[in-house]
Amino acid sequence: MTDWDALTARAGIACHDLVGWMMWDRRAIAGYEALGVPDGIGWVVAWRLASLGDVTPAVAAATAYSINQSTIAAVMDLYRDVTDTESILAVRDAAVEPGLDDIAPGLPDQLADLAEPLWRGVDAVHFGARPMFAAHRARSRPANTRSVLSAWLAANCLRELRGDNHWALCASHDLDDVEVGLLHSAMIDLDEYGSEEWIARSRGNDDDAVAAGWARLEAKGLATDRALNDEGRRFRHDLETRTDTLTATAWQAVGERAVTTFCELVEPFHDAFVARIDATAGPRWMPAVRVKKTP
Repeated sequence: MTDWDALTARAGIACHDLVGWMMWDRRAIAGYEALGVPDGIGWVVAWRLASLGDVTPAVAAATAYSINQSTIAAVMDLYRDVTDTESILAVRDAAVEPGLDDIAPGLPDQLADLAEPLWRGVDAVHFGARPMFAAHRARSRPANTRSVLSAWLAANCLRELRGDNHWALCASHDLDDVEVGLLHSAMIDLDEYGSEEWIARSRGNDDDAVAAGWARLEAKGLATDRALNDEGRRFRHDLETRTDTLTATAWQAVGERAVTTFCELVEPFHDAFVARIDATAGPRWMPAVRVKKTP
Protein backbone atom coordinates (compact mmCIF):
# COMPACT_ATOMS: atom_id res chain seq x y z
CA MET A 1 0.00 0.00 0.00
CA THR A 2 1.34 3.41 -0.98
CA ASP A 3 2.46 5.70 1.85
CA TRP A 4 1.03 8.88 0.35
CA ASP A 5 2.29 11.14 3.12
CA ALA A 6 5.86 9.99 2.44
CA LEU A 7 5.47 10.23 -1.34
CA THR A 8 3.90 13.69 -1.00
CA ALA A 9 6.81 14.85 1.17
CA ARG A 10 9.23 13.52 -1.45
CA ALA A 11 7.37 15.26 -4.28
CA GLY A 12 7.25 18.46 -2.26
CA ILE A 13 11.03 18.57 -2.02
CA ALA A 14 11.28 17.89 -5.78
CA CYS A 15 8.96 20.85 -6.41
CA HIS A 16 11.07 23.09 -4.19
CA ASP A 17 14.16 22.07 -6.15
CA LEU A 18 12.47 22.62 -9.49
CA VAL A 19 11.12 26.07 -8.59
CA GLY A 20 13.24 27.61 -5.83
CA TRP A 21 16.21 28.70 -7.97
CA MET A 22 13.89 31.06 -9.86
CA MET A 23 13.87 33.44 -6.88
CA TRP A 24 17.48 34.45 -7.60
CA ASP A 25 17.84 33.61 -11.29
CA ARG A 26 20.15 36.17 -12.89
CA ARG A 27 18.46 35.93 -16.27
CA ALA A 28 15.07 36.64 -14.73
CA ILE A 29 16.45 39.46 -12.58
CA ALA A 30 17.98 41.07 -15.67
CA GLY A 31 14.60 40.88 -17.41
CA TYR A 32 12.92 42.34 -14.35
CA GLU A 33 15.43 45.18 -14.26
CA ALA A 34 14.77 45.82 -17.96
CA LEU A 35 11.14 46.49 -17.05
CA GLY A 36 12.39 49.50 -15.08
CA VAL A 37 12.92 48.11 -11.57
CA PRO A 38 16.25 49.48 -10.25
CA ASP A 39 18.84 46.69 -10.11
CA GLY A 40 16.00 44.16 -10.30
CA ILE A 41 15.45 44.61 -6.56
CA GLY A 42 12.78 42.40 -5.05
CA TRP A 43 12.55 39.75 -7.77
CA VAL A 44 12.83 37.13 -5.02
CA VAL A 45 9.17 37.78 -4.12
CA ALA A 46 7.86 39.91 -6.99
CA TRP A 47 7.35 37.01 -9.39
CA ARG A 48 5.13 35.25 -6.84
CA LEU A 49 3.18 38.37 -5.86
CA ALA A 50 2.52 39.18 -9.52
CA SER A 51 0.18 36.21 -9.82
CA LEU A 52 -2.14 37.88 -7.31
CA GLY A 53 -2.74 40.81 -9.67
CA ASP A 54 -3.67 44.24 -8.34
CA VAL A 55 -4.01 43.66 -4.60
CA THR A 56 -2.93 45.76 -1.63
CA PRO A 57 0.35 45.01 0.15
CA ALA A 58 -1.66 43.87 3.17
CA VAL A 59 -3.45 41.22 1.12
CA ALA A 60 -0.19 40.15 -0.54
CA ALA A 61 1.52 39.88 2.86
CA ALA A 62 -1.35 37.83 4.26
CA THR A 63 -1.02 35.47 1.31
CA ALA A 64 2.76 35.18 1.42
CA TYR A 65 2.42 34.91 5.24
CA SER A 66 6.04 34.51 6.40
CA ILE A 67 7.47 37.69 4.84
CA ASN A 68 7.36 40.96 6.76
CA GLN A 69 4.59 43.23 5.45
CA SER A 70 6.90 46.25 5.11
CA THR A 71 9.17 44.19 2.84
CA ILE A 72 6.18 43.18 0.71
CA ALA A 73 5.04 46.80 0.45
CA ALA A 74 8.50 48.01 -0.55
CA VAL A 75 8.77 45.43 -3.34
CA MET A 76 5.30 46.18 -4.66
CA ASP A 77 6.01 49.93 -4.65
CA LEU A 78 9.11 49.35 -6.76
CA TYR A 79 7.41 47.42 -9.54
CA ARG A 80 4.07 49.19 -9.53
CA ASP A 81 5.77 52.46 -10.38
CA VAL A 82 7.29 51.12 -13.60
CA THR A 83 5.59 47.96 -14.87
CA ASP A 84 2.65 45.57 -14.52
CA THR A 85 2.12 42.04 -13.29
CA GLU A 86 1.65 40.55 -16.77
CA SER A 87 5.11 41.76 -17.79
CA ILE A 88 6.64 40.33 -14.61
CA LEU A 89 5.09 36.93 -15.24
CA ALA A 90 6.28 37.01 -18.85
CA VAL A 91 9.84 37.53 -17.56
CA ARG A 92 9.44 34.53 -15.28
CA ASP A 93 8.09 32.28 -18.02
CA ALA A 94 10.87 33.25 -20.41
CA ALA A 95 13.50 32.28 -17.81
CA VAL A 96 12.19 28.79 -17.03
CA GLU A 97 13.53 26.64 -19.86
CA PRO A 98 16.97 28.26 -20.28
CA GLY A 99 17.43 28.23 -16.51
CA LEU A 100 16.62 24.54 -16.26
CA ASP A 101 18.89 23.81 -19.23
CA ASP A 102 21.75 25.48 -17.37
CA ILE A 103 21.16 23.71 -14.07
CA ALA A 104 19.85 20.30 -15.13
CA PRO A 105 20.80 19.44 -18.71
CA GLY A 106 18.39 16.93 -20.22
CA LEU A 107 15.71 17.42 -17.56
CA PRO A 108 13.46 19.84 -19.52
CA ASP A 109 12.69 17.38 -22.34
CA GLN A 110 11.83 14.61 -19.90
CA LEU A 111 9.81 16.89 -17.67
CA ALA A 112 7.56 17.98 -20.53
CA ASP A 113 6.05 14.49 -20.69
CA LEU A 114 4.72 14.92 -17.14
CA ALA A 115 2.81 18.14 -17.76
CA GLU A 116 -0.56 16.42 -18.24
CA PRO A 117 -0.53 14.33 -15.03
CA LEU A 118 0.82 17.28 -13.02
CA TRP A 119 -2.03 19.51 -14.21
CA ARG A 120 -4.42 16.68 -13.40
CA GLY A 121 -3.26 16.93 -9.79
CA VAL A 122 -3.61 20.72 -9.84
CA ASP A 123 -7.18 20.50 -11.10
CA ALA A 124 -8.20 17.81 -8.62
CA VAL A 125 -8.36 20.02 -5.52
CA HIS A 126 -10.55 22.95 -4.55
CA PHE A 127 -9.21 26.48 -4.11
CA GLY A 128 -10.85 27.31 -0.77
CA ALA A 129 -8.49 29.14 1.62
CA ARG A 130 -5.63 28.56 -0.85
CA PRO A 131 -5.08 32.01 -2.33
CA MET A 132 -1.59 31.68 -3.82
CA PHE A 133 -2.45 28.32 -5.36
CA ALA A 134 -5.72 29.69 -6.73
CA ALA A 135 -3.99 32.72 -8.24
CA HIS A 136 -1.36 30.63 -10.01
CA ARG A 137 -3.89 28.05 -11.20
CA ALA A 138 -6.13 30.75 -12.68
CA ARG A 139 -3.38 31.90 -15.04
CA SER A 140 -3.70 30.98 -18.71
CA ARG A 141 -1.77 27.83 -19.50
CA PRO A 142 0.81 27.58 -22.29
CA ALA A 143 -0.53 26.91 -25.76
CA ASN A 144 1.86 23.98 -25.90
CA THR A 145 0.40 22.03 -23.02
CA ARG A 146 3.06 19.33 -23.33
CA SER A 147 6.12 21.49 -22.73
CA VAL A 148 8.66 22.05 -20.01
CA LEU A 149 7.07 25.43 -19.19
CA SER A 150 3.67 23.79 -18.82
CA ALA A 151 5.09 21.10 -16.52
CA TRP A 152 7.04 23.68 -14.50
CA LEU A 153 3.96 25.87 -14.02
CA ALA A 154 1.94 22.86 -12.87
CA ALA A 155 4.68 21.88 -10.40
CA ASN A 156 4.75 25.46 -9.16
CA CYS A 157 0.99 25.34 -8.56
CA LEU A 158 1.44 22.15 -6.53
CA ARG A 159 4.23 23.84 -4.58
CA GLU A 160 1.97 26.80 -3.83
CA LEU A 161 -0.81 24.42 -2.80
CA ARG A 162 1.49 22.85 -0.25
CA GLY A 163 2.45 26.29 1.00
CA ASP A 164 -1.15 27.43 1.36
CA ASN A 165 -2.03 24.23 3.23
CA HIS A 166 0.89 24.81 5.57
CA TRP A 167 -0.11 28.41 6.23
CA ALA A 168 -3.68 27.35 6.95
CA LEU A 169 -2.37 25.02 9.65
CA CYS A 170 -0.09 27.74 11.03
CA ALA A 171 -2.98 30.20 11.15
CA SER A 172 -5.13 27.65 12.98
CA HIS A 173 -2.49 27.70 15.76
CA ASP A 174 -2.35 31.53 15.81
CA LEU A 175 1.26 31.61 14.61
CA ASP A 176 2.38 34.93 13.18
CA ASP A 177 4.95 35.51 10.46
CA VAL A 178 7.87 35.74 12.88
CA GLU A 179 6.88 32.62 14.81
CA VAL A 180 6.75 30.48 11.67
CA GLY A 181 10.25 31.64 10.74
CA LEU A 182 11.59 30.78 14.18
CA LEU A 183 9.82 27.42 14.21
CA HIS A 184 11.28 26.44 10.85
CA SER A 185 14.70 26.22 12.49
CA ALA A 186 13.54 22.78 13.70
CA MET A 187 13.72 21.62 10.08
CA ILE A 188 17.27 22.71 9.27
CA ASP A 189 20.84 21.95 10.28
CA LEU A 190 21.77 24.59 12.82
CA ASP A 191 25.45 23.97 12.20
CA GLU A 192 24.80 25.30 8.69
CA TYR A 193 22.52 28.15 9.72
CA GLY A 194 24.28 29.15 12.92
CA SER A 195 21.15 30.48 14.63
CA GLU A 196 17.51 29.67 15.15
CA GLU A 197 16.78 33.29 14.25
CA TRP A 198 18.37 33.40 10.79
CA ILE A 199 15.26 32.42 8.83
CA ALA A 200 12.96 34.85 10.66
CA ARG A 201 15.47 37.68 10.17
CA SER A 202 15.89 36.83 6.48
CA ARG A 203 12.17 37.58 6.04
CA GLY A 204 12.72 41.21 7.05
CA ASN A 205 12.15 41.06 10.82
CA ASP A 206 14.18 43.23 13.20
CA ASP A 207 15.31 42.70 16.80
CA ASP A 208 12.01 43.83 18.30
CA ALA A 209 9.95 41.60 16.02
CA VAL A 210 12.15 38.58 16.74
CA ALA A 211 11.96 39.20 20.51
CA ALA A 212 8.17 39.41 20.27
CA GLY A 213 8.12 36.19 18.25
CA TRP A 214 10.07 34.34 20.91
CA ALA A 215 7.74 35.69 23.59
CA ARG A 216 4.70 34.38 21.72
CA LEU A 217 6.28 30.95 21.25
CA GLU A 218 7.25 30.80 24.91
CA ALA A 219 3.67 31.63 25.89
CA LYS A 220 2.53 28.68 23.76
CA GLY A 221 5.03 26.36 25.45
CA LEU A 222 7.06 25.91 22.25
CA ALA A 223 10.22 27.78 23.28
CA THR A 224 12.31 28.41 26.38
CA ASP A 225 14.79 31.27 26.85
CA ARG A 226 14.66 32.29 23.17
CA ALA A 227 15.23 28.78 21.84
CA LEU A 228 12.91 26.06 20.62
CA ASN A 229 12.31 23.37 23.22
CA ASP A 230 11.50 19.70 22.61
CA GLU A 231 7.78 20.44 22.38
CA GLY A 232 8.45 23.18 19.83
CA ARG A 233 10.48 20.84 17.66
CA ARG A 234 7.89 18.07 17.96
CA PHE A 235 5.13 20.53 17.11
CA ARG A 236 6.96 21.79 14.00
CA HIS A 237 7.63 18.30 12.66
CA ASP A 238 3.99 17.41 13.27
CA LEU A 239 2.97 20.49 11.24
CA GLU A 240 5.08 19.17 8.37
CA THR A 241 3.41 15.76 8.47
CA ARG A 242 -0.05 17.32 8.61
CA THR A 243 0.86 19.50 5.63
CA ASP A 244 1.78 16.38 3.67
CA THR A 245 -1.54 14.78 4.58
CA LEU A 246 -3.50 17.81 3.39
CA THR A 247 -1.57 17.95 0.12
CA ALA A 248 -1.63 14.23 -0.65
CA THR A 249 -4.99 14.41 -2.45
CA ALA A 250 -3.46 16.36 -5.32
CA TRP A 251 -0.57 13.95 -5.74
CA GLN A 252 -2.91 10.99 -5.61
CA ALA A 253 -4.67 12.51 -8.62
CA VAL A 254 -1.31 12.81 -10.41
CA GLY A 255 -0.95 9.07 -9.89
CA GLU A 256 1.69 6.98 -8.14
CA ARG A 257 3.65 6.12 -11.28
CA ALA A 258 3.80 9.72 -12.52
CA VAL A 259 4.71 11.07 -9.05
CA THR A 260 7.51 8.53 -8.72
CA THR A 261 8.78 9.34 -12.20
CA PHE A 262 8.68 13.07 -11.40
CA CYS A 263 10.74 12.55 -8.25
CA GLU A 264 13.22 10.25 -10.00
CA LEU A 265 13.76 12.84 -12.75
CA VAL A 266 14.33 15.80 -10.44
CA GLU A 267 16.17 14.24 -7.49
CA PRO A 268 19.51 13.54 -9.25
CA PHE A 269 19.83 17.31 -9.77
CA HIS A 270 19.20 18.26 -6.13
CA ASP A 271 22.82 19.25 -5.46
CA ALA A 272 22.92 21.24 -8.72
CA PHE A 273 19.81 23.21 -7.73
CA VAL A 274 21.24 23.97 -4.29
CA ALA A 275 24.56 24.97 -5.86
CA ARG A 276 22.73 27.40 -8.18
CA ILE A 277 21.00 29.03 -5.19
CA ASP A 278 24.32 29.23 -3.32
CA ALA A 279 25.91 30.91 -6.35
CA THR A 280 23.14 33.44 -6.94
CA ALA A 281 21.74 34.12 -3.47
CA GLY A 282 24.38 32.83 -1.07
CA PRO A 283 24.37 29.99 1.46
CA ARG A 284 21.35 29.29 3.68
CA TRP A 285 18.75 30.78 1.32
CA MET A 286 15.74 28.66 0.33
CA PRO A 287 15.86 26.47 3.46
CA ALA A 288 13.11 24.23 2.06
CA VAL A 289 15.63 22.63 -0.32
CA ARG A 290 18.23 22.03 2.38
CA VAL A 291 16.82 18.77 3.57
CA LYS A 292 17.44 17.48 7.07
CA LYS A 293 16.21 14.05 8.11
CA THR A 294 13.27 14.14 10.50
CA PRO A 295 14.20 12.78 13.95
